[in-house]
Amino acid sequence: MDDLERPLAGGEGQHLDHKSLRTVTGKTADFAELAQNCVCFANGSGGRLVIGIEDGDSKPPAGQRIPPGLIDRIRKRIGELTVNVEVAAEVRTGTNGGEVLVLTVARAVGVASTSDGRYFLRVGDTCRPVVGDDVLRLVDERPSLPWETMTSLRVARSRCDATKRTHLVTALRASDRVKDSVREKSDEELLDHYGLANGDLLTNLGVLLAGTFADRARLGSAPVVQAIKYDERGVKVGKQVWDDYSLSPVELVDAVWQGVPDFREAYELPDGLLRSRIPAYEEAVVRELVVNALVHRPYTQRGDLFLNLYPDRLEVVNAGRLPLGVTPQNILHTSRRRNEGLARIFHDLKLMEREGSGFDLMYDRLLTSGRAAPTVTEGIDSVHVVVPRRVLHPGVIRLIADADQRYHLSQRERIALGMLGQSEAMPATELAAGLDLPEPAALRPWISRLVERGLVRQTGRTRATRYFVDPVLVREAGLEGRTTLKRIEPHRLRALIVEDVGRYPGSAASEIRRRVGPEIPERTFRRALKRLLEEGQIKAEGERRWRRYRPDTAIGQGDGDGR
Repeated sequence: MDDLERPLAGGEGQHLDHKSLRTVTGKTADFAELAQNCVCFANGSGGRLVIGIEDGDSKPPAGQRIPPGLIDRIRKRIGELTVNVEVAAEVRTGTNGGEVLVLTVARAVGVASTSDGRYFLRVGDTCRPVVGDDVLRLVDERPSLPWETMTSLRVARSRCDATKRTHLVTALRASDRVKDSVREKSDEELLDHYGLANGDLLTNLGVLLAGTFADRARLGSAPVVQAIKYDERGVKVGKQVWDDYSLSPVELVDAVWQGVPDFREAYELPDGLLRSRIPAYEEAVVRELVVNALVHRPYTQRGDLFLNLYPDRLEVVNAGRLPLGVTPQNILHTSRRRNEGLARIFHDLKLMEREGSGFDLMYDRLLTSGRAAPTVTEGIDSVHVVVPRRVLHPGVIRLIADADQRYHLSQRERIALGMLGQSEAMPATELAAGLDLPEPAALRPWISRLVERGLVRQTGRTRATRYFVDPVLVREAGLEGRTTLKRIEPHRLRALIVEDVGRYPGSAASEIRRRVGPEIPERTFRRALKRLLEEGQIKAEGERRWRRYRPDTAIGQGDGDGR
């Protein structure tokens, strides 16, 4: 792809946004909104605003031209409407000949704001206001000089641990994620390129990854890891600690995985005439948990990393809160790097995947192995992530494996199918909530192809839609449970309600639901009851808690004599 076309490629996200040309021209021009978007990128990791692409399009209109003088006008207005925002503007041409205006917003040194004192932050593909106490968090997370680049310890470049430096630069050169032009650099040039050194001194990042254990201890916030094992009563029965600062964060990942025997335990589950060996904790999940904790922790704050091993779960407790803008509710779809330099090195060493994919991987591996999804909670100054140890639904493993072999499922589809395979049936609203999606309409890329291929079936419409795995596949995978009414067809449910009201006139809604089927979702039951009232098949007397239901005719009431 030509460099002129590269900014137009891909969809909107953390570092790219598209705007219509009407945003900066004519009577619809809204430079205040443009300023807010620039502040968003400046308070994040920087980004690009491509002006001249309409909503839903990926290219500018053919033949579109950027008016002369528009670049100077935008530069002037952004300068007037923002504080601490640097923008570079240029006109570029798409493949169809249409021109766009590309604004490249640099990461702010410190905190950016609008000129009237408002703060914004780019989270995923949205621009969000920062208000209240979060303004203080933003200031704390965005120092004018990032912690990684500081040289306050005054550690000379020559004092780094020679063995650690050699191992690090060798691993970087061996990675296929590193460009050839970077591999060709000398060892000293690589230190500068990755921000490990500044002039004659090592930066804090350099001390963390290539310094001696004594200098790493002087940092005050170098990670200490504690793996603590508990029994069924919650009593501590074992402990391993990495607290001598001899290992860098890169080395800690392997050391923790290799050093905890529980991580290599496994279950044996029946698989026909054979038995399958299922690890108690998948290596990819454990490594991702440790990497996330090491890369995203605030290194301006002290605090150990705890791996609490219980008989049924692993609980990871990390110091500091989630990065501003990331919450337990949106963590599956939102990512914000707190330590850019450290994240870059972990990525180039292939210790972590692209930005935002860590929790996707954990959801995928856990759900497709018959376990529950990870749970995330945020404390006052810590983050807790819990992953289950036990396999609750062994049949899900076969279900996903067979479906993936036949249809080559995407990661999203495996996650959705794994979640549905562990339930009898799920309303669209519940499935969306389980996948941290804002509304059922957002389920389409997760579920549509599963429905088209017959792996998943659905009943109802719009918000009343319910999804469930095809019963034939459930039986083949050995996931059958007892028969319930969770997936009952609406007309059959209404017939049962009419019959029950005829036999027990004067019943409350809760009494009818208890007799007909308590497992039926209350919203589904209430919808059927309302439909029967509208059709005149039953009638209601009283209001609220005293409301009772009777047949609309005398038919069915003659059964009271016992016939």
